[in-house]
Amino acid sequence: MIQLGQHPAPSRVIAHISDTHLLGGGKKQYGVLENESNLRQALAQLAALENKPQAVVFTGDLADLGEPDAYRALRAIVEPAVAELGAELIWVMGNHDERPAYAQELFDEDPSLEPHNRVYDIDGLRIISFDTTVPGYHHGDVTEEQAAWLAAELATPAPHGTLIAVHHPPVPTPLLQAMDLLELQNQSRLADVVRGTDVRAILAGHLHFPTHATFAGIPVSVAAATCYTLALTVPDSLLSSVDANQAINLVHVYDETIVHTIVPLGVEPEIAGFSRDNLATIEAMTREQRLDVFSRKDSDFNRKAG
Repeated sequence: MIQLGQHPAPSRVIAHISDTHLLGGGKKQYGVLENESNLRQALAQLAALENKPQAVVFTGDLADLGEPDAYRALRAIVEPAVAELGAELIWVMGNHDERPAYAQELFDEDPSLEPHNRVYDIDGLRIISFDTTVPGYHHGDVTEEQAAWLAAELATPAPHGTLIAVHHPPVPTPLLQAMDLLELQNQSRLADVVRGTDVRAILAGHLHFPTHATFAGIPVSVAAATCYTLALTVPDSLLSSVDANQAINLVHVYDETIVHTIVPLGVEPEIAGFSRDNLATIEAMTREQRLDVFSRKDSDFNRKAG
């Protein structure tokens, strides 16, 4: 495929999935939510991509109740799909996860209450899975010990920079005041560690709706959930969960920028379109011909498309 615009193809593609909330025994969440089905749909959409991801990052709340059989079900669904993509699989702890079962069932390690921090190298792009959970609680925290561990890791820059993947995002939630009760504590401690380092973006979950911000000068991208999302404009509601608007994110990494794109789950009816069968014809055109056919408002193409 030739370059049609000013930017080359991304050097790396990262799939960012969050809040799968699987339950043991194939149970439905709240008795109605098809969480396993939504997860399979997300993975099917990744498999359909022409530019496949080199890593698939799950930013926490993998299991709704931290049940061992929920983690086993998760592995059975995700591992073959990610292997088929040829991608690195990266798990992140969430507040609904339980550290002992997480260690034993996802990593075949001895059960432990220690934080789960891991570092991955995606062809020179470092991705750090950073544990912000507090055992027994739903809010997040950055302890002095965790901050020291992260600072030591970031002391050596990676060839192509670093992405930090956490569950609790270090962002305000102006449309959902209730989430302030479960926010990440000691955010200033984290800011002191990451400011001025090679961290290019922070990936997070927890909120069950997509949002974006900056933190210590670093872009933060929060992925929506695959299980359920939160409605943000319901009158007189402190918290409103809905079976709608589930999505994943795609992270396209370039030398000079990173693009975060929200990808809704499912395939909706098409009302207009343009087949990829035309791509070879487009690629054969000169830049000036493409502008004349597709950009000029009164071209035959735009008159028909309108």
